[in-house]
Amino acid sequence: MSEKRDYYEVLGISKGASDDEIKKAYRKLAKQYHPDVNKEPGAEEKFKEVNEAYEVLSDPQKRATYDQFGHAGMDGMGAGGFGGGFSGGGFDDLNDIFGSFFGGGFGGGGSRARSNGPRKGQDRYMQMKISFMDAIFGKTETITIDVDEQCSQCMGTGAHSKDDVTICPTCHGSGTVVTQQRTPFGV
Repeated sequence: MSEKRDYYEVLGISKGASDDEIKKAYRKLAKQYHPDVNKEPGAEEKFKEVNEAYEVLSDPQKRATYDQFGHAGMDGMGAGGFGGGFSGGGFDDLNDIFGSFFGGGFGGGGSRARSNGPRKGQDRYMQMKISFMDAIFGKTETITIDVDEQCSQCMGTGAHSKDDVTICPTCHGSGTVVTQQRTPFGV
């Protein structure tokens, strides 16, 4: 198959088709041309063509690119971007690498958004010594672990009432402060 057919034509739908219409047309043609069901010569190629059309038209971003640029816009899309290079995670991946070594990426900020929600705590750890015989035959033991719970009065804020809660003037409620220092070696 040297010339690719229009994806809408492959699925037998119009350009304004809804997601449900695309899915319905795909399922019908996939059943019809599936290699396990249809043993005719060329059925496998048609099945692959139907899958390719559905992959593009079912993804809103790929569909918009296809509608704008046609098959030329799809070249290199399988690798996650237009023609590779740094698209599809290039600079973000470099930021992750530099961040793991130096505590930041290019520009010092890092690439991940910070959460203002509660942070995940450490796992509870308890060590218990058991005898060899107990390990072989099993034994039931009751243990007690102290667990910190959120206060029902202040819900962990430390304030007596909602009126006592104020926004920190230093971090403005973000919980973090970012500073830059200029040195002879850079910022």
